Amino acid sequence: MSCCLLEFCRVQELKAVREFLYQNQEHNSTVSSEDKSQPEHELAWDNSDWEAWGNPDAKEDGAATATANSTVEEEIVAAVSTSWLQDCVVSLSPCSDLLVVAHQHKAVFLSAKWRTDRGKEEMTLAVSWSGSLSIEEGECVSSVICIPLASQKRSSTGRPDWTCIVVGFSSGYVRFYTESGVLLLAQLLNEDPVLRLKCRTYEIPRHPGVTEQHEELSILYPAALVTIDGFSLFQSLRACRNQVARAAAAGSDVIQPPPLAYKKWGLQDMDAIVDHSSVGIMTLCVFDQMKNASILGGFHASVKGSPPAMSQYITVGGGPYTGFYYAVEGNSQPLLSHVALAVASKLTSALFSAASGWLGWKNKNEEEPAQKQKPKVEPATPLAVRFGLPDSRRHGESICLSPCNTLAGVTDDFGRVALLDVTRGIAIRMWKGYRDAQLGWVQVSEGRGERESSPSAPLPRRHAQFLVIYAPRRGILEVWGTQQGPRVGAFTVGKHCRLLYAGYRLMGVNSVTSQGWQLHTQQVCLLDPATGVLRTITVPFHLALSDKKSERAKDMHLLKRLTAVLRGREVEPDVLEREAKSALLDIKHPAIKKQALESLLSNKNAPVSCLTSITRALLDSLKEQDPEAVDETLLQLCSSQLKLLQLYTDIQRLYTIGGPTTHPELSDLSAGLEEELAAVSPTLQRYAELSSRPAVSFAQDSPDSPLPVQSFLSQMECQGGEVKVVRGQDTDWNQLGSFLFWGCLTGESPLQQVCDTLQETGISPQQLLSLLLSLWLHREKDVLKSPKESVRNLHALLAALSAMKGAVEESWDPQSVSPWWLQVRTACVQSHSSAAALLAALVAHRAAKASITSLADSKFQSDWEAVSLELEQWAVCVRQLEDVLTLQTLLCVPPPPGTPGGAPPLCSVRSLLEGGRGGIADSVSKWVFRQGLGPELLRNRLQERGRCEVTERPGEGQEKGQEAELGRAAELLVSVCQRFPDSLCPDLLFAHCCWEYVVQWNKDPEEGQHLCSAVEHLKLVSSPHIQLGISSMMWSTFVVKRFSAAAFLMEKVGKAPKDRLCRRDVGMGDGAMTSFLGSCVQLLQILMEADSAVEEVAHAALCVEEVWGNAEGPASIAELALDQRGVHYPLVQHHCLLASIMHAAMTFGLRIKPLSLFDSKGKNAFFRDLTTIQLMPSGDMDPGLISLRQEFLLRVLTGWVKTLGEAGGEAPVSGRAPGTLPGDSGPGADWWPSLCQDLGPLLQVSQDILRRHLVCELYNQGLDQRAEEVMMEVEDRDVLGSQLLVLTGQRLSYSLLHTQTQTQPAMELLARLPPTLCTWLKAMDPGELRCPLVALAQTSRLVSRLVEMLPENHGQYSLALHLLEAVDALQGERED
Repeated sequence: MSCCLLEFCRVQELKAVREFLYQNQEHNSTVSSEDKSQPEHELAWDNSDWEAWGNPDAKEDGAATATANSTVEEEIVAAVSTSWLQDCVVSLSPCSDLLVVAHQHKAVFLSAKWRTDRGKEEMTLAVSWSGSLSIEEGECVSSVICIPLASQKRSSTGRPDWTCIVVGFSSGYVRFYTESGVLLLAQLLNEDPVLRLKCRTYEIPRHPGVTEQHEELSILYPAALVTIDGFSLFQSLRACRNQVARAAAAGSDVIQPPPLAYKKWGLQDMDAIVDHSSVGIMTLCVFDQMKNASILGGFHASVKGSPPAMSQYITVGGGPYTGFYYAVEGNSQPLLSHVALAVASKLTSALFSAASGWLGWKNKNEEEPAQKQKPKVEPATPLAVRFGLPDSRRHGESICLSPCNTLAGVTDDFGRVALLDVTRGIAIRMWKGYRDAQLGWVQVSEGRGERESSPSAPLPRRHAQFLVIYAPRRGILEVWGTQQGPRVGAFTVGKHCRLLYAGYRLMGVNSVTSQGWQLHTQQVCLLDPATGVLRTITVPFHLALSDKKSERAKDMHLLKRLTAVLRGREVEPDVLEREAKSALLDIKHPAIKKQALESLLSNKNAPVSCLTSITRALLDSLKEQDPEAVDETLLQLCSSQLKLLQLYTDIQRLYTIGGPTTHPELSDLSAGLEEELAAVSPTLQRYAELSSRPAVSFAQDSPDSPLPVQSFLSQMECQGGEVKVVRGQDTDWNQLGSFLFWGCLTGESPLQQVCDTLQETGISPQQLLSLLLSLWLHREKDVLKSPKESVRNLHALLAALSAMKGAVEESWDPQSVSPWWLQVRTACVQSHSSAAALLAALVAHRAAKASITSLADSKFQSDWEAVSLELEQWAVCVRQLEDVLTLQTLLCVPPPPGTPGGAPPLCSVRSLLEGGRGGIADSVSKWVFRQGLGPELLRNRLQERGRCEVTERPGEGQEKGQEAELGRAAELLVSVCQRFPDSLCPDLLFAHCCWEYVVQWNKDPEEGQHLCSAVEHLKLVSSPHIQLGISSMMWSTFVVKRFSAAAFLMEKVGKAPKDRLCRRDVGMGDGAMTSFLGSCVQLLQILMEADSAVEEVAHAALCVEEVWGNAEGPASIAELALDQRGVHYPLVQHHCLLASIMHAAMTFGLRIKPLSLFDSKGKNAFFRDLTTIQLMPSGDMDPGLISLRQEFLLRVLTGWVKTLGEAGGEAPVSGRAPGTLPGDSGPGADWWPSLCQDLGPLLQVSQDILRRHLVCELYNQGLDQRAEEVMMEVEDRDVLGSQLLVLTGQRLSYSLLHTQTQTQPAMELLARLPPTLCTWLKAMDPGELRCPLVALAQTSRLVSRLVEMLPENHGQYSLALHLLEAVDALQGERED
């Protein structure tokens, strides 16, 4: 690893920046007047003008002269276009997000922006502000510094809140700006030009004894030095920025920010000062204190008890060449300067100023002589130079302090670079030949390596300082190790670049706020004006350890070269082997050699032959060395990796050899397996058909892809001569198992040789068995393609693994369980690959039975069959897996077209056992919901259980229709129910289906059909105990909250609410809310019926199959239902009454406040727990409430009749039998009259009134036949006759008087009528009839009914007789 010069940013619009800064200047005094007349912003000159420069007749010269002048012109233009940056004042923020370029009185601010180029994001610096900064006449920018200010928010991670630009001017002013060019502060601290601005920020002390340095801003004048406390400056800048923002937004008054604390020192005893560095606070040791006291005060000088704290300053210039100043803390009190805030706003141009020298923004169009007076400048405190480096001929040009404040680099006019020891005040090194050099420092921390992993206490991390020197005249950038280190890096760069070194970080940070911050700043940056590229220097720490001959540095170089070779994509194996072997053998350090070997073994491009050859060569070289000098860890690594590589090669070789596909010694066992396989073959075939869905997969994820040697090595460990398999991700684990055993399962590898090879390596049989089972269960689809051959090979492979040492225990106990076979059962019951798990269990059962039988024969010498706990557990496991396979086959049936798809749910023996006793019914209920099986169809299919067997009908596979698919699914359902006669009994299945539908409805209340289906499934539950518990849980868990919201909403609006209100308060639309209320009525009626029948029926007993008896998990829905408390029947009836009223109001759109139909007791009883006893209404109700209830029921009947009239009156009237529930809940359902009749007594409304109203409404609608049917139940026939007499008169009046086609016979008949009848008919209003056009025969039949209905002594009996005669006469004339 070596130094790197990396590009991290690019400056945009650099040409525009140059044009803006130099647009008003003449670059050459000899340019002709024609050139001066060109626009100021143009930087390109005409070729003809340059050719005529100095010689007007040069245009007439030959072609050679023109070519020479053109070349000179190009060189001059190139030099001018690239050297302009050297004359500018440039400053880059430490965070690299702001760049300031200034020249004379103009400045340009460039801010960071991110852009995407070819899919790659890169940072650029674009112009964010440009303009003139000068306020005083004739002043120019002399120094600029960008200080990022830390954010005070707790969520900050170290990024700056904003950046302040501090600008020093030749007039002596120091001004502070925001990134957008808004002036915050301005102060005149000295009347001389500002020479240099420098900043020092907080750094975490590296050692406990290091003095913690405070933040400060230092300003250098020709004979003075001003230091501003960082904390005071930080607070003032934040306050000013906030006030500027408020003033710019609202024009509010300016509030004085807190004053700044600064110190001003008058530097003495130096002829000229051009640059400085503030080292910070230091404390002398006792010896240095005594030495200084003796030199200054003589032999009898007194020494203070504690050394004073001093601030150290270093200046460079002339006479002396370098000066060291020490200001004792406490000798000078800081000066307080009042701050005047300047506001840059379009709303005001006033000048805000205050005492003590702070000035603000100035309007150039106004001239106020009083404001041009210079503010008062505080005098400086004299400070004498303590000592210096005298050199009368040498003049210093710049000084650059190292980050650790111990070293400093100084440049001079002799082209030398001197390295100073700041603490001792001496020059310790000097470089020659660096005229106009620019300096910077790079501090590198040691990586977290060997020093922190030492057995003793971890050593502190070391830091290294590197001096960066840019020699513009030579166009070279060099990196030197300090103090006496060599040159560790050199780069050829342009001759007009600028080296930007800040030397500070964020201001406003302390030891508390810096905790956890990870701020990344660029220490040294190189700006190339030709391309606008910003580059940073990266130096590795190890270059500071020793010179070029260091073995460690050489080893790191070899490691880097090896890494570069391994990264090459197209590298020949021979070249890779040669380069890697050479590098590994040349590396001396064991740790680096181990790192190189691990890097080589993890490379994906290295073939196994190359890795084997290199590892063997390295191992041989280590064995040839002195055993005491060889690193034991490296030796073990080489030997173990070589052993694993050899194993990988042997397995690969055996895979290509091939092996026998038959095993004669297992023929008898295979015959028994084939019988068991034939028994489950139909289910396996159906499962394979349903589970073989097309799916998208990637080639690299294919199980047939070869296992890379790197993946093989990463999963193997060699410890003590034995190989252990390290389980990683499931994908890698299955790939490893496929590499080892898939060839044996397919018959392509010699099974016994593979097992012998694996046994020789020392891998435990248990790990091999785990790999084999994982492979078998993972590749289920491939196994089912040829199950007989796969099962035969699995049996042989399992027998070979069982014969290994340490697999099956030799001592057999009939009452014990073998861990070997327990591992197989555990893998099978946990797997979701049902078919593969069943086949593996059949094979393992057969193998275990053979093993136990052979051990029993050898031990007991008896003809009795051996019985053991092991075989009993295998029998249970096989039965469970057969059940799971049948269930999984059912779950794999795809849903019908048009329904949401998705992957079928997976189940295993373990998941069903952990799902509790209701886990099986829950899985089937979810399948029923996905299939959309109706309750009636499900009941019919369940009734077929036990009466028919599931057989494969001929030609069934060729049926393509949806009915055929439904039939196949139903047959699978019947077969599953036959295997689970107890877990899937009808009551349990209907209960779980009911619960599944209501859960799905709760997820999407708009699907009201789900709740209706839940209620329909609940009806089919035969046990009233389960029915009562399920309905009670449904009501309390899902229904009552929405039901109460709907009731309060209807009570509030006083009518059937609109869709928007329903969605807001109830969470569903108005149509879904109507369906919901109908389902509530049915649910409450089921609850009442179940409560009535629960005393008559014995408690339901829940059973489970014997093999599934050890299920543990949550209680099933049926168990929870049986644990529910009984309900209070009157309270349920009370809620059912309210639900019926709300359902009717929503169905017919009636205006009603449902809760207002009940008294206070009734209202208080609503929405209470149905199991509690509440105070219910009793006795006679208020007549006003009864009137409202009667009016509501009459409107319901009217609405139903209107609906019948609109439908044509085709639906017959059929009364609802007691105890039955409505099927169709629409407004045209035939059970609405019966419902109103049932609600009448509950609401204390007369049923006869309801019947008479219904008869009148039916006649009014023209439905005479329906009216006659209802008329038979009316008790008060006199009142009904009077009502119908009016309706008959309206019909006859319409026929005689209001028909447009009046005939002459009708008019003659009207004239023959009695005067009383004629007057009465004229008083009738036929407009009240909804269907006035009724057949005259129906009217005649109605009048006949009236005559029969009214008694002879009735007051209107004679009128009825006259009507009968009139109708008969009218009918006779129309027949004629």
